[in-house]
Formats: sequence, structure tokens, C-alpha cells
Amino acid sequence: MSSRENTGMALGLIGVVIFSLTLPMTRIVVQEIHPLLNGLGRALFAAVPAAALLLWRREKWPTLAQFKALMVVALGVIVGFPVLSAWAMKTLPASHGALVNGLQPLLVAIYAAWLSHERPSKAFWACAAMGSVLVLGYALISGAGNLQAGDLLMVAAVAIGGLGYAEGGRLAKEMGGWQVICWALVISIPVLIVPVSYLAWQHQGPISPGTWWAFGYVSLFSQFIGFFAWYAGLAMGGIARVSQIQLVQLFFTMAFSALFFGEHIDPTTWIFAAGVVVVLAIGRKTAVIAPKPVAAARI
Repeated sequence: MSSRENTGMALGLIGVVIFSLTLPMTRIVVQEIHPLLNGLGRALFAAVPAAALLLWRREKWPTLAQFKALMVVALGVIVGFPVLSAWAMKTLPASHGALVNGLQPLLVAIYAAWLSHERPSKAFWACAAMGSVLVLGYALISGAGNLQAGDLLMVAAVAIGGLGYAEGGRLAKEMGGWQVICWALVISIPVLIVPVSYLAWQHQGPISPGTWWAFGYVSLFSQFIGFFAWYAGLAMGGIARVSQIQLVQLFFTMAFSALFFGEHIDPTTWIFAAGVVVVLAIGRKTAVIAPKPVAAARI
């Protein structure tokens, strides 16, 4: 791979490490805060530093075409994934949700082929599909032969979130990585402020310091800072290829869940996770034909 692609992979890894704590932290938050309030509230909270950064840098307003693309990004990573994954964490351990989240590399690659006209090889698709089969197989086995409601919510979350990832990566080639997430957060404010205010008003009971810390993490890191590296990495290294680095997110999330939150990780989980990693790691070596380059952005 070229030095630009290597840089993209490195930035993608930084984003994945940050994102790997999202589900464990979300599981903490939803024990005391409604999943919808967590999912939308974290975006409204993150929109404050996003707006301040755009003003400080005096960034120009997006074009109409970029604005439409930002709405897709917002649907995926500001509304869809945060809300649906928060609801899933009401019933699923974070480590289980992380393995279902392993479907996302395949979905992002599909969206990249559709939106960005990247052309992964047949070998790439075969490896990505096999990894997804392993993920769904694990979900069925751990759910006693049936998909749980939390599994379905996580599948929906990664499907919508993957669209936001792919469209954001495509747009980052024009606007820059951090500009994409900042603008997506800012244009979401009018949609977020009313429901978040209502849900906050309806909330009853105290909120512990630990929950506030967890909410701060998913707001500032999962919803904001992590996307600086992630979108820049997708833009530099190629959306389909860099998205595959999410395979290591499984290990990080499970390790953090066991280390910080005392979740038990059974051997079956590690076996299936290792299988996914092996298959997608092989897929990384397969060919992906990139689209014609666009003008370099300030990533």
C-alpha cells in the first residue's frame, strides 16, 4: 500500500480504538438514562464544540449537494446508530453487541461501492461475506438458536451507521474529515433540540457521577473526536479497505468490557471473533480498485 493508504489505516485504527468503548459506555448510560435521550442528547452535546470549532476556523458553508450528503451522514451516525445501539444495550452485553457490530465492515464496503464507486475484487467480497456469516452464526448460537431483539436492533444500527460512515468518508475527500462530523452535528441541532429538551424534562431520578462520565465519553469521543480520525482515514486509505480495520474493534471492545466492567467473555465469543478477524484480515490483502481521485481536501 502507498504511504497515504498506510496513513489512512493508522487514522482508521485510532478511530476504532476510540469507538471500541462506545458500547460499554452506552450500556452504563442507559441504566439510568432513556436510550433515546442518550442517543440524541450526546449529539446535541457534541454539537456545541463542533459549532465553536467551525466558527473559530471560519469554515465556509457547505454547498447544497454537500448539505444533502451531510443529512445522510447525520441520519446514520448522529441519529440511527446512537439511538438503536443504545436500545440494544438495554438487553445485550456490550461484548455481544460488539460482535454483531462486526457486520459493519461488509456493509460499509457495499455502501462504498454504491456511493463512491469503489470496486472491490471478488476475493474481497468473499472474505467480507464469510466474516458476516460468522457474526450471524454467533448471534444465533448465543441466542439459543434465535436472534434476540437486541441483535435485531444492533443489525439495524450497523446498517444505518454504515451508510453514515461510507457517505462521510466520501464527503471527507471534498471537505476534510473533521469538517464532515462538525457540519453534520451542527445541521442536526434544529432536529435534536426539541426531543432532547422534552426527554430531559421527563427524566426522573438522580444521575450518578459514573453515568455522567460515560455520557461525556460517548458525547465528546464517540460522537465527535473519534470521527476526526475515522473520516480522515476513510478518505485517505479508501472507504472499503479502511472500514475493514473495524474487525479489531471486536477485540478492543471485549477486552475493555472484561477489564473495566467485569463482563464474562466465554470461549465461544473469542472463537467466533478470531474467525471474523482471520477472514477479514485475508480480505485486506485482496484488490480494491479506487475511483478517480478528487481535489485534495483539508483532512
